[in-house]
Amino acid sequence: MAVPEKHDDVQVATEAEDKPQIHNVGSKEDSQRSDVETASTASSGGLIEGYISYLPIVQFGFALLATWECIGITLQQTLLNGGTAALVYGTLFSGVGWCVVALSIAEMATAGPPASLRGGPTAQRFWGLFQGWVTVFGWMTGAAANLVYLAQGVLAIAVMWNPTFEPTAWQTALVMCAFVVPPVVGNLWFRRLVAPMEHFGGVCHAVFWLASLAVLGALGTRGSHASVWATPPGSKAGWAGRPGVAFGVGTMPLAFPGTGFDGVIHLSKETRDASRTIPGAIVAAVVLNALMAFVWAVVVAYYLGDADALLAESPLDLALLGLYLRATGSKAAATALVLFHELILYVSLYNIYASVARLAWAFSENGGLPCSGYFVHVSRRFHQPLRTLGLLVVVDVALCMVSIGSTTAFNAMISLPLLAISLSYGMPIAFLLLRRLRGQPVGKLGPFRLPARGGLVVVVNALAVAFILYVLSFAGLPTVMPVTKDNMNYAGPMMLGLMLLAVGDWCVSGRRRFWVPEVHFDS
Repeated sequence: MAVPEKHDDVQVATEAEDKPQIHNVGSKEDSQRSDVETASTASSGGLIEGYISYLPIVQFGFALLATWECIGITLQQTLLNGGTAALVYGTLFSGVGWCVVALSIAEMATAGPPASLRGGPTAQRFWGLFQGWVTVFGWMTGAAANLVYLAQGVLAIAVMWNPTFEPTAWQTALVMCAFVVPPVVGNLWFRRLVAPMEHFGGVCHAVFWLASLAVLGALGTRGSHASVWATPPGSKAGWAGRPGVAFGVGTMPLAFPGTGFDGVIHLSKETRDASRTIPGAIVAAVVLNALMAFVWAVVVAYYLGDADALLAESPLDLALLGLYLRATGSKAAATALVLFHELILYVSLYNIYASVARLAWAFSENGGLPCSGYFVHVSRRFHQPLRTLGLLVVVDVALCMVSIGSTTAFNAMISLPLLAISLSYGMPIAFLLLRRLRGQPVGKLGPFRLPARGGLVVVVNALAVAFILYVLSFAGLPTVMPVTKDNMNYAGPMMLGLMLLAVGDWCVSGRRRFWVPEVHFDS
């Protein structure tokens, strides 16, 4: 991405800045690529404006992760596998792991594919297309995961106030679909509210965290130090006797909120001085969320009490609601505290929709999606990639509808993001690490660089790859034993299917239409 040296309040990049550098690889391929390039040049006016300044993009990433809020909504999953040990040490482990991954990604964020997937022209384009498929559809299913969390919180509150209410599958699906509407409307008609909304979301993300800690500390019943720090990993879901596996499975719900920090990169063309701003926003978002999540998890562990009793008395098995209800003794207070989590998750969903629409658009701009000439269109009225936003809506609504007929299949689909996004991080870092270990050039990096002295950059990249391999090892395991067709985790087979789809696309037409653009910097 070319980054202009100066920015006005609203700046539209020129056609020359938009236009990717295309290598000559054959007249037929050039012709097909030219079709997509021409469509992109003709339709991208109005999207690339550089209207997002430093503070909003930092707060965008800060609220996008919503780590402690998401850990709270999925608290019951960690209590079933790993228990308090997974909650405390798993949060710490995940936070440190994502920090080293974020440092590695931030270094490549303004360098582009040539720095991470460099190789022969064909190999570079193959891995670029493969990674693009995994990333785009991982993010789309990740948006569906947010819909699940939001619906779960709202329905649990409804059950608390009306114990006779038993949500059906179709009611759950409708609630999830309803949550699709606000971020779409906001992204289309209230685009100029992005900056104020990011300020609001960032402030609330921190203020609600303090409020949650204060309520639990002031009103809850405090446990012993041993119950927090010395309790070994356990399992109430069939992994008893295998503490290592129970800890790993219980850590996955804690690891999932750490993914998604690359969403900041998807708005790079609309961010001022992106080559400097984007890496800082990535690192700040991950480090701050990791610290907040760990502190919140420790406090919750102290005021958790009897986990079995908490799970039994929690409406709709939402342990977070039971935790707040136990601490405050008030339905109204518990409702307000859970809605704190829901509000930030909604802001995160708004950010996800803005980010994923641009991700799919950028992938189409390089000929990544089939029919890229169609999806690369940008609405001059809304200054948005409407067709990729529509694609995201269609995918998410389809996933919501799947939940009506098969809860198992739906759960597998929302487990897919952790596998897909982790793999999308691991691939370029692994390629970069391999080149550094071989002493080969890694290409031109951006202004943000990890220190090379003493091999520190190699250590950071190696730790990032090791953490991602750990996540990939446990993310596909079943959460309940013994395994049946009803509780099997199908995320692994679905991930394999997505990978085969990407390879098949390359073989059919991807190798002719997809290119990796050159990336240049003014600094």
